[in-house]
Amino acid sequence: MPSKSMPRKLTLALQFWLFLGLAGAVWEQQWLNVAMTTGIIILTLFPILLAKRFNVNVPSVFQLMAIGFIFASIFLGEVHSYYTKFWWWDIALHTTSGFLLGITGFLLVYLINENDSLQTQMQPGFVAFFAFMFALGMGALWEIFEFSMDQIFGTNMQKPMFGDHSGLTDTMYDLIVDAIGALIISILGYGYLKKAQAKSFLERWIWAFIVKNPRLFNKHKKSSYKSKLPD
Repeated sequence: MPSKSMPRKLTLALQFWLFLGLAGAVWEQQWLNVAMTTGIIILTLFPILLAKRFNVNVPSVFQLMAIGFIFASIFLGEVHSYYTKFWWWDIALHTTSGFLLGITGFLLVYLINENDSLQTQMQPGFVAFFAFMFALGMGALWEIFEFSMDQIFGTNMQKPMFGDHSGLTDTMYDLIVDAIGALIISILGYGYLKKAQAKSFLERWIWAFIVKNPRLFNKHKKSSYKSKLPD
């Protein structure tokens, strides 16, 4: 069994690597990379700061996923040009973002559905649909951000594909793989809600979040959270 502290160690390793990259950019006087890497470091602190601000205990595996995605998409992808070095890098990251955003959307509506102070009871189908639309909506906002950066600052975030220099093909492929990742998570989430005994990585992550934040959920369920957490 992997150590429970492993995600935290990997998170610290990624942050340490970012600081090394920042120091190297300063040494070589690559000021654009200095600015971008500084912004990336600030972004990686957001999950921790938001957790403290709203008094939510975010499991270390969630923090690792968020920081790992930022590291891979911006630091490796943009600063170190992995998007041009590896043709599949953009597709892999957008598929991953569909997974992560789907999980985030699922947890948001699941929290609302299970909270004592809110008199709501949403059907599993709606919870799954919300997760899917949340992930796809956030993916669309990211494409708007990429387009704005290219138009205003002359960057190349929308990579031309197959001779299409408008960036439209890249945008559509990105949204398609976002949708695929979100759909997989939505299906797994729906199965989890319909069958309490469903075993999947999504179930483990959901219960990890619930166990660490029982005050956000129904009081009468608190005593059973730890017993239901998969091994």
